[in-house]
Amino acid sequence: MGYRIAVVGATGNVGREMLRILAERDFPADSIAALASARSVGQKVECGEEEFDVQALESFDFSGTDIALFAAGSAISHEWAGRVGDAGAVVIDNASCFRMDPDVPLIVPEVNPEAIGGYRERNLIANPNCSTAQLVLALKPLHDYAGIRRVCLATYQSVSGAGKQAMDELFEQTREIFAGGDAECNAFAQQIAFNVLPHVDVFLDDGSTKEEWKMAAETSKIIGEEIPLTATCVRVPVFIGHSEAVNVSFERSVDVEEAREILRAAPGCEVVDIGDEGDYITPISCVGSDATFISRIRRDPTVENGLSLWVVSDNLRKGAALNAIQIAELLHETQLRD
Repeated sequence: MGYRIAVVGATGNVGREMLRILAERDFPADSIAALASARSVGQKVECGEEEFDVQALESFDFSGTDIALFAAGSAISHEWAGRVGDAGAVVIDNASCFRMDPDVPLIVPEVNPEAIGGYRERNLIANPNCSTAQLVLALKPLHDYAGIRRVCLATYQSVSGAGKQAMDELFEQTREIFAGGDAECNAFAQQIAFNVLPHVDVFLDDGSTKEEWKMAAETSKIIGEEIPLTATCVRVPVFIGHSEAVNVSFERSVDVEEAREILRAAPGCEVVDIGDEGDYITPISCVGSDATFISRIRRDPTVENGLSLWVVSDNLRKGAALNAIQIAELLHETQLRD
């Protein structure tokens, strides 16, 4: 059975990655519609060896669409996701606006595939925050084994998480500084080139950022239990790839070798942790890979039953596009085939 697929936001970073992954994974699609705003009409996008003309979202008829992959931001999702779901398509949304809705499942297929049936309430499934997606892949198998008591982490998030304008700004600032010029700031509040910014998303009344709140709230929803978690989210001058320094304390003892074996067996995870100097994964190493890489697994002697981990993933893939396609595959395998 082949599906009629629409990709909303097909000209953006994540939308293009979705099209690429649909082809890579040979998703059973009879047709694909590449949709964006009216100003993008006339552009072409690629899906494997095929090329598609971009169509206007505003005039597209969704009545024959089976699955709609949304990668156009919260404003578009707010306006269109419900309408597209009402037209009969299952919406898989990459924006943040529906993630904490109790009637909308928030899915990482390797972690909580059993939640997929909840899509029937609204014809809508939410894709998690990019930093959360890679984090829960590492946390869930350890939680199942030893029970998480508390998580404390810092993220090192690439500029691609903020979109194409942010990637362009890092490039332009770097070039200007090398040429002796001034760094102009538009996408970020302060200079990102040769700098780090403890500021991802907007600030909340308690001094945390919305990104930090999202990581805590989404982790608990995906794992299905309240997970005490505190995060400091930092934007770094890296184009692609999010990294996380994660410290976890558990209800019962789990030693380093046990943790390695648990994570080696966990779907979506790849452990690189032999212990030699330089034996760890960096953002450059992970680009283009489907795996979430875990290295520098070590005991934390300052807390009872504590471990520290280094977690790295391609945020445009597992953090966004790949996870959405995996959700579509899960729909195909468990929900839509009949």
